[in-house]
Amino acid sequence: MDRVVLTAAALYVIVLLRAGGTFAVGWLAGAGARRSRLAGRISSARFLRAERAIQRWGAPVVAVSFLTVGFQTAANFLAGSMRMPLPRYLLALFVGGACWALVYATAGLGALEVLVRLFSGRTALGVAVVAAFLLAVAGAAAYRRRRATVSPRDGASEES
Repeated sequence: MDRVVLTAAALYVIVLLRAGGTFAVGWLAGAGARRSRLAGRISSARFLRAERAIQRWGAPVVAVSFLTVGFQTAANFLAGSMRMPLPRYLLALFVGGACWALVYATAGLGALEVLVRLFSGRTALGVAVVAAFLLAVAGAAAYRRRRATVSPRDGASEES
């Protein structure tokens, strides 16, 4: 149990630094954009409405983003670039980061422990499981890539 608590604490510090840094980079990028040639575009009424919505309602999105894969960095960057008020962002960061750290400390350590036991007891079976997993991931990636390259041609031929 101590190992889970220590791991969760370490992961919590890591996620606070990483996500907070991403928010800061977004804040700086947004400030730079407001002083650049983009200033006219990002001061439009539509953009300002979106910015106000993120400032007001973005905290739950940021908090939930920690339970997703791939959306977390974008949510933190956008919260910064859209100037989400720091108190709201920090609340979302603390709550979402704690959930992220607990999930990875428990499920992540559990999965790692299963792999260690699998490899230490039955090395050949462990290698076979990892190889099958990697083949499945590679197959899924190839399928998606092939589907993405086939779709535009199909759409173009239908329009002709």
